[in-house]
Amino acid sequence: MKTVASWRFLCVAGVLAAAGTLAACSKPEVSPVARGEYLVTVGGCDDCHTPKVFGPNGPDLDKARRLSGHPAGDKLPELPVSIIGPEQWGAVTNNHLTAWVGPWGVSFAANLTPDASGLGGWTEDNFIQAMRTGKHAGSGRPILPPMPWMNFARMTDDDLRAVFAYLKSLPPVSNAVPAPIPPGAAPAAK
Repeated sequence: MKTVASWRFLCVAGVLAAAGTLAACSKPEVSPVARGEYLVTVGGCDDCHTPKVFGPNGPDLDKARRLSGHPAGDKLPELPVSIIGPEQWGAVTNNHLTAWVGPWGVSFAANLTPDASGLGGWTEDNFIQAMRTGKHAGSGRPILPPMPWMNFARMTDDDLRAVFAYLKSLPPVSNAVPAPIPPGAAPAAK
C-alpha cells in the first residue's frame, strides 16, 4: 500500500510540476491595444481605410493618414455609364481604395482615428453595436459595401473591445469623410 501511495504522490507531484512549467513558459498576456493592432492588421483594415501613396512599386499606405478614411477633398473620377450592372462590373474603386461604387451607390471608407471627424465621439458600445448590426454608430444608416461588418460581427466582444482600444490609441487625423451617395447620383461620364 505504501508503494501505491508513494507512486500516486509522485504522479501528482509530476503533473503539478509540469503544469507549473507550462504556465511559466506560456506567453505573457497581451494588452488590448496590442491585440487590437494585430486584429486590425490581419483584418486588412488598412486596405480600404488608409489612403495610398504611389511609388515605384504601386500603391503603398500613407502612414501619415493611417486609417483616416477617404480623403475628404478628393474628387471622384467620372464613371463610364452602365459599367455597373448584372452583366457588367459589380463594383469599382478609386486609386486609394477608399471610395467604392456599386449598385448601392458610392460608399466611402470611414475615418477610424479618434478625431472628432472619426471615432472621437464614439463609445465602445457604439462600436460593438455597429459591428454587430451593420448600422453606423450602432443605430444609424446602414454600413455599406465593401465593409465586411458581418465578418466582424462574429468576433468576440473582447476582440471588438481590443480593436476599439487600438483605434482610440491612434493619432487623431482630421478628415470629414463624405456621406454616401445614393444609386444614380454618382458622377458619370456621358
